[in-house]
Amino acid sequence: MKFSERIGKNKVKKIIQIDEIDEELKNSLWNAVTFYYWDIVQESFISSNNKTVSTFLTRIWIHYFKRRVDEMPKYFRELHRDIKDFFFNSPWYEVYDFIEFLPSNYNFNNYDDSYNTSFINFCNKILKDELSGYRFVNNMITPITNEEELLSVNAVLQNTDNLQTINLHITRAIELFSERKNPDYRNSIKESISAVEAYCAIITNDQKATLGQALKKLEDKTKIHSALKKAFSNLYGYTSEADGIRHALLEQNDLQQEDAKFMLVSCSAFINYLVDKISRIQQ
Repeated sequence: MKFSERIGKNKVKKIIQIDEIDEELKNSLWNAVTFYYWDIVQESFISSNNKTVSTFLTRIWIHYFKRRVDEMPKYFRELHRDIKDFFFNSPWYEVYDFIEFLPSNYNFNNYDDSYNTSFINFCNKILKDELSGYRFVNNMITPITNEEELLSVNAVLQNTDNLQTINLHITRAIELFSERKNPDYRNSIKESISAVEAYCAIITNDQKATLGQALKKLEDKTKIHSALKKAFSNLYGYTSEADGIRHALLEQNDLQQEDAKFMLVSCSAFINYLVDKISRIQQ
């Protein structure tokens, strides 16, 4: 907190930014893009017409803006001006679209992976400091308003890095949940619970096991607290029956962002719990 905020001279920002980006947040994100990409791009573009830089800028022009390649500005300062005008005159969700696009398309060698990770970490600090309701998760900007929730989802991606099926389910759940223009909360929930089922099937060595059956078999290998087991069994019942998520029992449903976020975070936390349990058994 700033000195002026502590003594009450300036108002403390308290509202989480969900459907907006204020000037301070937008300026900070633009500065991040400048530090990590424009400064390097401009230097390389002017000094040597670096092929990597040219390809990166072309990707922005034709893949992000969907513009004609023969109309692309020949000089970086012209392209930079166009991008800057777009950035500061776009609605909040298009700003996040653009921020998300950059690290996914600046990928020309192994060093770039760590460089982009540094950019993402820098952006996440900005998003946290400026009270944005979004964070980068698995290279996608995702609605997460609580740091503990963010840690849980990031942890499950790391814990299942060598378990492709589970990782794909969680990644798909994040993708469906994070789609800003047309989020699919219904199928995001389905993917979250499928990740748990897939992990339980691996643990029990029974690919046909339902979550309920898997939970029973898991108790033969490790102790699961009865309250936790009951809670997750109830969650499974929710996804199987409520609003027809699994079996399309109802044509209409009213699933909201908070429903999908709750299931994504809960399933991630449960998988992390099981990973730790199994790890202890194997020690």
